[in-house]
Amino acid sequence: MTFRELALLFECGGDELVGVLSLPEREGGEVGVLVVVGGPQYRVGSHRQFVLLARHLAANGIPCMRFDYRGMGDATGEQRDFEQVQDDIRCAVDTMMERIPGLRGVVLWGLCDGASASCFYARQDDRVLGTMLLNPWVRTAATEARTYLTHYYWQRLRDPAFWKKLLGGGVLVGKALGGLLGTARKAGAARQGAGQDPVQSLPARMASGLASAGKPYRVVLSGRDYVAREFEQVAAGKPWAALEAIRDAVRLDEADHTFSTAAWRAEVARVTAEWVESMGREGAR
Repeated sequence: MTFRELALLFECGGDELVGVLSLPEREGGEVGVLVVVGGPQYRVGSHRQFVLLARHLAANGIPCMRFDYRGMGDATGEQRDFEQVQDDIRCAVDTMMERIPGLRGVVLWGLCDGASASCFYARQDDRVLGTMLLNPWVRTAATEARTYLTHYYWQRLRDPAFWKKLLGGGVLVGKALGGLLGTARKAGAARQGAGQDPVQSLPARMASGLASAGKPYRVVLSGRDYVAREFEQVAAGKPWAALEAIRDAVRLDEADHTFSTAAWRAEVARVTAEWVESMGREGAR
């Protein structure tokens, strides 16, 4: 199946947003995909991933739209972070539903803090049928400290090359020790629950959004990515433990945060198409 693309402008809060619809040549499925861009990026994505994803989906019968938030790319307005783009997502869903007759709803597809924004938005809109979350951004000072302590410093201490460099005078001992102790203090504070109301933390609010939405979601995690490691740590505890986020996660062991090779991007596109098609089949029953 081939596809066609349609560039369009739409309004949000008095500003003009730019989007691109990738459409199957023939009328496609009832479930489309809306790419929620992580910041600070625009509708093309790192390594043109969003362009390639949208075209792959459209070529397989799934409509897809990608767009610029206000203040990003070619959109007008002031730049916003991922916690302030709910109106932008709503306007994009409005536009996609208006432009594609017969569309039953959309899946929000978000990488990094695009995934975080999707968690916040999903419960607000009945037209959102599910969310696809790739390397979700859950960072707090505490999660960052725990992740670096576990996955960076511990691995360095186990690496013979580090000790060889240290004994050869190639490491600034005071600086390295200071970094380690500082990170350990932050991680210790996290264990004691210091620093932030756990109910209001970013990970807790994301989990609450997903739980209250009550819609299916799919998690994809990269193997060589500290953001994904942070998510794994968060998802092992409350309130994420009540969700099935990790147990069913798709893992690309060699991939980095932005899926920088053609093979990793192709695998993400394949997994996305497969999951969205399964949702379409469920809806048709």
